[in-house]
Amino acid sequence: MAVSDFRPFLIRLLTVARAETAALTALFVAALSVTVFVEIADDMTEADGQSFDRQVLSLMRPSADDPGRPWGPWWLKEAAADLTSLGGISVLGLFALIVVLFLLSQRKWLSSLLLVLGLTGGVMLSEGLKAVFERERPPQALQAVETINASFPSGHALLATVFYLSVAVMLTRAFPRRRFKIFVLGVGMVMALLVGLTRIYLGAHWATDVFAGWAVGSAWAMLLWLVAYGVARWQKRRRAPLQDEPSPTADETPGDPTKV
Repeated sequence: MAVSDFRPFLIRLLTVARAETAALTALFVAALSVTVFVEIADDMTEADGQSFDRQVLSLMRPSADDPGRPWGPWWLKEAAADLTSLGGISVLGLFALIVVLFLLSQRKWLSSLLLVLGLTGGVMLSEGLKAVFERERPPQALQAVETINASFPSGHALLATVFYLSVAVMLTRAFPRRRFKIFVLGVGMVMALLVGLTRIYLGAHWATDVFAGWAVGSAWAMLLWLVAYGVARWQKRRRAPLQDEPSPTADETPGDPTKV
């Protein structure tokens, strides 16, 4: 077959790839995150992975006379305890309720449903993986907060990543300007990172638990977005009732400096 015969196919492939950049990026991030999680889960049972976790924990606990006191001034521990609650199921459940009610008020039916299903699925995924691996948490004497159930992966890191990334991606649709999209996505990632880092600092998890939570949460958030993207396109073609109504800003003039 001549090379010229492939030209129409390549042109069509490039056209599709250019139009579906966001979907391809989300798929790549999901695949990469799953790969990272598999590697972490494998290293967790080996000596090198366990040695790394112990070294990180020892850095956070420099006081031999008081092993439960984390590194840094007293207020840093209090701040970490406050920030780590942003990944707790109670706080996330409250935030999710607020966001869902807001989406419903804006007639974002599909986004509301997928956010509920995504967070619920994240909880089930977290508990299921904990039951499979059944990893012990760091020694009780080194924990600065109370903990329950198994350690791997970190439920706080997983759920925070799922929720804050999912909400950030949804909010980017309301901001036509690139810098606002970058800001919203950046805030979502920072929130997930802060929750995970506080779990390590407070001794509630081994470092690899948090890394695995970030990986699984990122994969789940991207898969949720891909499902929302695919369902929205399918329903739009068939004019299905369960759709997000267009945002009011969609009809505004892009060049109007008074509109954000």
